[in-house]
Order: sequence, then structure tokens, then C-alpha cells
Amino acid sequence: MLKGTIKWREMYKPEKIKWEDIDKEAETGKVYRAGFCDRDGRTVLVMRPGVQNTNQLDGQIKYLVYCMENAIMNLPADQEQMVWLVDFEGWNLSMIPLMTAKETANVLQNHYPERLAYAILYNPPKIFETFFNVVKPFLDPKTQKKVKFVYPKEEESDKLMESCFDMDKMESAFGGRSASKFDKDEYGKMMRQDDQKMAQFWQSASTANGNREDSTHHAASSTAGTA
Repeated sequence: MLKGTIKWREMYKPEKIKWEDIDKEAETGKVYRAGFCDRDGRTVLVMRPGVQNTNQLDGQIKYLVYCMENAIMNLPADQEQMVWLVDFEGWNLSMIPLMTAKETANVLQNHYPERLAYAILYNPPKIFETFFNVVKPFLDPKTQKKVKFVYPKEEESDKLMESCFDMDKMESAFGGRSASKFDKDEYGKMMRQDDQKMAQFWQSASTANGNREDSTHHAASSTAGTA
């Protein structure tokens, strides 16, 4: 394990983050796991930077990590990547300081590599193009290619959304036909249940890692004994 990864895990302790630790960050629904998947069954994370409700970077990153871990846990067995669906309603440049953008890019690229299938940026304002050009150097080329700009009532955008999602299940804010919306109380109940599953998830992962380390150590010892 890389030294940077160890330091990061010691700082944010993703295996120990619980809903109660970050529920304030979730009040406005700025990031949450959608109640639908894409057409390939991938978990969808909805992001709404226009409803940012806090200004503490550590808390924001901790919540992002919590959401990422939850999305990973809820991936089907045949998928390893998720989808981001970003709604720019109400967003302006002052809502995401450059430091926040850099740290977010750092966390996503260095600690969740290859977890992104694609990102839909829905109806971004023109000024976002300037912001994206500033952030772009922090993104690796593979990630840059996964970013899709989508605009309502635009033929190519409509085709892309239809190819990626069942629009009967998609929220109306993204041009879908579902009336569902984020409900913090209901979402909190679901996350508390997921917290219990997450504890088992991490325990299983820890046991698997321990078994691999034991096997490696045993193999090394056997090799040394026959040398």
C-alpha cells in the first residue's frame, strides 16, 4: 500500500464514517445515491453543487468519501464502476473554491482510480466552461474523456440520456419522467441500514486482505526454506 494512501486513510478513516458523522452535510441533497441505476446496472451518484450548505473542506471531503464508499458497496457483482449525474441548477463559481476542486480531484483520482464509468454534467452554465478549463489540468486524460456535457431539449443530449438511463425512472430535474425527489429523512433511514452492511463489508474486506497476506508470507517462507 502506498504511503500517501495510508496517510489518507488515517485522515478520513472511511471504514469508520457513519451517517451521524456527516448528516449535516447531507441536508440539502448535494450528493446522494440515486434510487435508480444506469442501463448497465451501475450505481448513480447525484451531485448538486448549487445547494452547497457548508464551508469546511474536511467535512465536505469526508461526506464525499462516505458517498463514494456507499456507492461502491451497492455496485452489483458484475460492475466495478459508478456514474455521476451532476445538476448545475443554482450553481455559480463562488460555490466551489479552487482548493476544494483540487482536493476533490485528488481524492477521486488517487484513491478511487477507475471507479468512474462516466460523468454527466447536466445543463452547466457557460461560465462553467472557464471553471472546467481551470480544473482540467488536475484530471488525468482518461477521466477527461469520461465527462459528458448534456443540455435539456438538445437532440444529441436527449439521445445520450436515453441510451444511458431509463427515463421513466429518471428525476424530472434531469429531463426524466419520475416525480421522485431527495428526502433527507427517508435517505437517512436507508443510510443507517447501509452503515450496518458497511461494517460487514469492511470486515469481509479486512479478512480477505489478511488471508492474502498470510498466503504471501507462507509462500515466501516456503521458498526460503527450500533455498
